[in-house]
Amino acid sequence: MNIVILGAGTVGTSIARALCARHHNVCVVDQSKSALSEIQDRLDVHTVRGNASDPITLFQAGVASATLCLALTSSDEVNIVSASIAREMGAERSVSRIHHPSYLDTTTFNIADHFGLARLISLENLTALALAREIRVPGLLALENLAQGAVEVQEVAVQEDANATGRRLHELEFPGETLVGLITNSERTVIASADDVVSIGDRVTLIGRLGELDSVRQIFEHKPPPRQHVVIAGGGEIGFSLARVLEHRRHFHVTLIETDEERCEWLAEQLDTSTVLNADATRRSQLEEARVGTASVFVACTGHDADNIVCGVEANEMGCPRILSVVRRPDYSDVLAKVGIGQSVSPREVLAEEILAILQSGPVISRREISDGGAVVVELEVGEGAEITRAPLKELPLTRGLIATIVRSPAIWVPGGDDQLKAGDSAIVLVQSDSADEVQQLFAARQRD
Repeated sequence: MNIVILGAGTVGTSIARALCARHHNVCVVDQSKSALSEIQDRLDVHTVRGNASDPITLFQAGVASATLCLALTSSDEVNIVSASIAREMGAERSVSRIHHPSYLDTTTFNIADHFGLARLISLENLTALALAREIRVPGLLALENLAQGAVEVQEVAVQEDANATGRRLHELEFPGETLVGLITNSERTVIASADDVVSIGDRVTLIGRLGELDSVRQIFEHKPPPRQHVVIAGGGEIGFSLARVLEHRRHFHVTLIETDEERCEWLAEQLDTSTVLNADATRRSQLEEARVGTASVFVACTGHDADNIVCGVEANEMGCPRILSVVRRPDYSDVLAKVGIGQSVSPREVLAEEILAILQSGPVISRREISDGGAVVVELEVGEGAEITRAPLKELPLTRGLIATIVRSPAIWVPGGDDQLKAGDSAIVLVQSDSADEVQQLFAARQRD
C-alpha cells in the first residue's frame, strides 16, 4: 500500500518503521531537514520537506494515489486540516492524530465526519483503553475505541446457580441495548447465537450501552466479583481517561494521584466517583498515605518513564499484587520485569496496532483478530445497494457472525433483530475467521436488482 505520513517526530518515525517492516511504500512529510535526514538514514522511505497542510507539498508526497494518509504532527489543527485536504486530493482514507480530548466528543459536533476523515486517533485515549483492558480482562475485545466510547465490553464467568446456567440465550431477558458476543470455554470460542446454551465455567463476552452491563452480569453470576481498588499515579490525559473508563464500572474504586494542585482541582470536577489526591507518587511516604499496599492494582502513568518505574517499584515493595506501567522508551521494556513491574503498555505500540488494523480495502475499515485467531472484529462500511441493507438483521444470513454495533452518525447503538442497516452506516461485526470474507461481501456496494 502507498501510505503518506505527515510528521517525522517520534510517533511518525515509529509508525513509519512499523509500516516499512511490513513492506508498505511510505512517504514522510516534515518541515525539518534534519528530522527527514535522520529518518531516511534509518528507513527505506521517501521524504518530502514542506508544510503538511500545503496542497503542493501533499501533491509531491503522492496523496492523490495514497491508500492512507496519517497526520501525526504535534498540532491538532494542522493534522485535521492536512488530513482533510489529503482526502479531497485523492487519498482513499485519512486519519488524524489529536491531543485534545474534546475533539473526540461527538455529542456537539462530529469533527471526523465534517472533515471527511476515517478516524480521529488519540494516543492518550488508546493507551488508557489498553490499560483498562489489562486491568479488567487481558486481551478482551477492543470495541470501545471503535464505538467512540458509547459501547463497552465486559467478560463474565458463568457461575453455578446463576439464572443463565443451562438455558438458551433467547430464553434470557436482557435489558436495554445489550447482547452476548462470544462464548469461550477450554475447548473453543464461538460467536454467540440465540440457540446457544451457556454452562458453568463458560466465559461470556457482553456488549452493551455504557453503564448497562453491570445489571446484565447478574444473569450469569450468582455472586458479583469483589470490588477492586485501583490506584493511578499521574493525572495527565492517560490517567484521567483511565479513571473515567474505570469509574463507570461499579466493581472498581479509583484513586488518582497527581502532583499539580490546579490539575487536581480540575480532575475532581470532571470525575464522578474517583478519589483525587494531591501527592507525589514517587515518594514512598505519600504512597503509603494513599494505601497503595492494600490496592488491587497500581498503574504508573505519569509523563516520565523513570518516574513510572520508581513508583512502580515502590508499589511492588509495599505489597500491591499487580503493577502496570506506561513505558514510552522501548529500551526500558526489558528492565520492568526485573524490578517487579509485571505488565507495561507502550503508547507507540498501541498506536501502531491501531494503524495496522485500519490498513484495509473495500468495505473493511478495520480488522482485528481475537481469541487466538479463531474470530475477528471487523469494522465495515455499508455500501450503496449492499445485500446487508435488504432486510432486518434477524432475516440476514449471518450464521457465523454478529453485528455488535451500528454507527449512523451521530447515533451509535447496539442493534436488535428488527434494526436494518442503511448505505453509509458502519457496523462493528464479530465473525468466525473462516467466514470473514463471506460476511464482508454482504457489505460491498452493488447495483440493486
